[in-house]
Amino acid sequence: MRSQFTQALLITGVLALSACGGAETATAPDTAVAESPAAQTETATAPSTATQGGQVVESGPYHLELVPAPEADGIHLDLYLQTGDTHEAIADATAIAQVQLPDGTQQELPMEYDAEGEHFFAFLPSQAAGEYKTVIQTDIKGEKVNARFNFSK
Repeated sequence: MRSQFTQALLITGVLALSACGGAETATAPDTAVAESPAAQTETATAPSTATQGGQVVESGPYHLELVPAPEADGIHLDLYLQTGDTHEAIADATAIAQVQLPDGTQQELPMEYDAEGEHFFAFLPSQAAGEYKTVIQTDIKGEKVNARFNFSK
């Protein structure tokens, strides 16, 4: 009887975990997807689909790629916001980077669009070593799409 109970419990746990994985998920380890009515937030995937060498989130019809580049006085952030199927740049959007620094403090950085480079960019004036947790919030013609990224300096 005890083994049947243990087996039933194990099956229930596996089914519960499988149900959680039924949503659109990313391919990198420790990745999660959360959705809300106001905006969709997804976490970075493995760089296998990266077009610029950064971390990628595929969210519905959109491709968001973050490329952090450490510099002497901070970190340059490039965001490639593109259509998911053809990877065409989306210029008519707004993007904001919300960054949690290694010490836990938060910084919000409005991102500007570089028409020549076909990407959004911002500069984070931080020289702290450690993990940076970043949420990119975009508004694409009224549709809010958010993506989570992590990088280290």
